[in-house]
Formats: sequence, structure tokens, C-alpha cells
Amino acid sequence: MIEFEDYKVKLNALKPKLEDLGKALKLDAARAEIETLEKQAAEDGFWNDLENSQRVLQKTKQLKNKCSKFDAMRSRWDDMMAICQMALEENDESMLPELVEEYSAFEKDLETMRLSTLLSGEYDSCNAIMSFHAGAGGTEAQDWAQMLYRMYMRWAERHGCSCTLLDYLDGEEAGLKSASILIEGENAYGYLKSENGIHRLVRVSPFDASGRRHTSFAAVEVMPEIGDDMQVDIKPDDIEMQVYRSSGAGGQHVNKTSSAVRLIHIPTGVVVSCQTERSQHQNREYAMRMLRSKLVEIKEREHLEKVEDIKGVQMKIEWGSQIRSYVFMPYTLAKDHRTNFENGNINAVMDGDIDGFINAYLSMQAGNEN
Repeated sequence: MIEFEDYKVKLNALKPKLEDLGKALKLDAARAEIETLEKQAAEDGFWNDLENSQRVLQKTKQLKNKCSKFDAMRSRWDDMMAICQMALEENDESMLPELVEEYSAFEKDLETMRLSTLLSGEYDSCNAIMSFHAGAGGTEAQDWAQMLYRMYMRWAERHGCSCTLLDYLDGEEAGLKSASILIEGENAYGYLKSENGIHRLVRVSPFDASGRRHTSFAAVEVMPEIGDDMQVDIKPDDIEMQVYRSSGAGGQHVNKTSSAVRLIHIPTGVVVSCQTERSQHQNREYAMRMLRSKLVEIKEREHLEKVEDIKGVQMKIEWGSQIRSYVFMPYTLAKDHRTNFENGNINAVMDGDIDGFINAYLSMQAGNEN
């Protein structure tokens, strides 16, 4: 029964970390804000402003989710301590495997929640806009861009985030040339900002009849969704708008009308497009949101004082600039070149299991700031 005594010691050692986490999450303030928002939602005329009401409900949901997650962690700690006590009193070793498994999972979840408290950047709590661009290499690179697109959609599903397709340009034979999605969820940008960069794939190509190994590249851009309430100074004269017919294989993704919108920010050369909405007005609205987000992300990344200082320099989608490599052959491994974190279960990674990479990046950033 010494094992249960050991786990009691371990659990008591974790309790201060759990209490520190509760303080870092500012749960008292969160619960007070929930009460304020719920009173607001109960007021007459709340639904008259649909955009504001949706924002209030989303914020309420995020705060409740944060509180319930912590309450669940505290309950799990209590349950494990109860198992130890019961096993010792009844001299019952049958509960040990369950305790070992639950303690291991609890440790990981506690660390993940701790890392979430590091998301204190100005835009970390924002939704994320992700764009995917195939590198040179034709069909092989376009297929890789679509694999990444699916990977992040799966990550969003795992985390209870919603996804909205903003733009999608099919590949010539398979995959995609470019695509943009909006991922809405708590701290979506804070977590996904680590994914910004070039991603490299090594595999035996299914498009090569000779069965040769290929290396492909795709770029992932991550931007915070900048709401209308955030001031971004973009002069109307600096924007060139182009309207074109939406393009998607067999109407799979988009409508076949001349409603697609492309916006070009003339001073920086930044280009965004949206073609998934039915009207030109809606597509322009989404495109403007994307443009604001992209300019703010570049300004923050390059530590510039204002949007006008952006030079529009783009990273080449090629060898030497990748942040992560995904190897399918001759062995299976996904490795991040910034943190050296790696995962040999490549199928799980491609199915959205990328939290290890994200947490390693957050830990590294926190270490650099200390």
C-alpha cells in the first residue's frame, strides 16, 4: 500500500500549483464579469444589436468555460485524494491502475492550463485567421497545403472551436493553392500564433508513379481577428479592390458568381481575398477584417510603431526557412526546429494532435521573457 502513500505525497505537492493556477486565472474577476454579462443579456432590447449580443454571449461562454475547467481540475484532485484514502482504509490495491492513469493525465492537463495563463499578449484572446499557401512543387505541394488545412481544422474541433471558411482556391489536380479560415474560440490566436511559418513535408509522393521521395513546402499565416472596435488606421485611398468570379471545383466550396473580392493594400503589397459569401458586400467586409488583422500581425511581429512602417517583406516558401518538418518516410517524425519538440506518431499529429508543439513554444517564449 506504499504506492497510495506516495501518491498522497505527490498530490499534496501539486496542491499549491493548483491554487496558484486558480489565482493566475483570476477566477473571482471572471465570475463577477459573467454576472455582469448575464444581467446585460437579460435587459430589454439586448437582441436589437445582433453583433453586440453575439459578442456578449461568446465572452460569457468563454469565461464560463474557463471557470468550469478549473472547477473540474479541483474536483479531479479531490477524487484522487479520496481514492488514496479509501484504498488505504480498505487495504484495496485494485484502484491503483486507475489512480496511476488519472494522475498522469491530471499532471499534463494542469501544465496545459498553466501555459494558458502565459497568453497575456494584446491579441492572444482574439480569434485567429489562418491562411495556407502551397509552395513550389505543383500538385505535391498543393496536396501538402490541404493536409495542413485539415490538421488545423481537426485541432479546432478537438478544442471546441468553430471554423468559418473565408477563401479557398483549389489545386490544379489535387489539394489547394491557397485557403483562409477563421477559427473562433478562447485564446485561439494565443495558441495558434506559434504555427505561423513554413512547414516542410518529406514522403513518398502518391502522385509519383516511380515511388520517389519528395520534399514539399507550404506556408501557414496566423493573424488575430481584429474587431471593428480596435482602431487600425487604413486610408481608403491605400486600398485597391478587385472583383472576380468565385472559383471552386464543381461549386464544392464557393458560389459561381462575380461576388469574390480581392483587396490590395498598395503601400505594403499585402493582398487578401474572400469568396465564400453570397454577396460582394459580405465578402468585402470579411476581406477588410482580414486586411486589418494581417497588417496588425505584421506590425506586432516586426515591432513597428504603426501600420505605415510595414515594408511587406514575405518569407520564401522554400528550404531553410521552415519552422517544422513532418517526415513520413523512411521513418515517421514531426519535429519543431525552434523548440526541438518532436512526436513520432505522425498520424496523430496530422489528425490535429499538435498541443505538444504549441505548449513547447509557449514554454520557450516564457523562458525568453524571464
